[in-house]
Amino acid sequence: MADNYLEKKMEDLQARKAKEARAKQVAWKKRMDAYRKRLEEEKNNSKD
Repeated sequence: MADNYLEKKMEDLQARKAKEARAKQVAWKKRMDAYRKRLEEEKNNSKD
C-alpha cells in the first residue's frame, strides 16, 4: 500500500509540474504575440 501511495504522489507531482510548465509556455507565447503585434503596429505607424 505504501508503494501505491508514493507512486500516486509522484504521479500527481509530475502532472502538476507539467501543467505549470504548459501554463508558463502559453503565457510566454501570449506575451510574445502581443509584443510582435505592437512592433508591427509601430512599424506601420512610422511609415505613414
